[in-house]
Amino acid sequence: MAEALAAAYRPANPRHPPSPLDPASPKGLNAMGVLAYHPELTAAYNNLISHALYFTTITPRQRELLILRVAHQRDSRYEWAQHVYQAGVVGISVEEIERVRLGPDAHGWDEIDAALLGAADELLADARISDATYAMLSRWLETRQLMDVVFTVGAYEVFAMVMRTFDVPLDEDLQRFV
Repeated sequence: MAEALAAAYRPANPRHPPSPLDPASPKGLNAMGVLAYHPELTAAYNNLISHALYFTTITPRQRELLILRVAHQRDSRYEWAQHVYQAGVVGISVEEIERVRLGPDAHGWDEIDAALLGAADELLADARISDATYAMLSRWLETRQLMDVVFTVGAYEVFAMVMRTFDVPLDEDLQRFV
């Protein structure tokens, strides 16, 4: 399990390098503990997560906005706390993080951020990005990036399901990010 996790969270030659090792960063031990019950499934899922985190064609900022919106919409406190930390690492402000909770129509988003949050909402509600949102996103994103938007939302929807279904408690080091 340790080998699978190391490969997933410190991959060779990533498009988006991992955050510098920070001894104060949350460890996610409770989540890892649940995933350890099924190492083969976790290894398969980690391939998708590794892509979403390190090899995606969207920016780290775009990725974190999508993940935070999924976490909020699915009331996944664990996922939210983990990615509040990650959002800060990639430069998303505290004000923007709080604005994610308000959604794509909140005052202050630029067009692409609003469209990304709207796409997350649509995927979660209808398993499809609407034609209008797709057209808006297509002004900034190419097809591969649009695919990464869909797969990022889907991957983190699954993670929210796992965290909520198995009632994974927040680790002590995540409490400050809720």
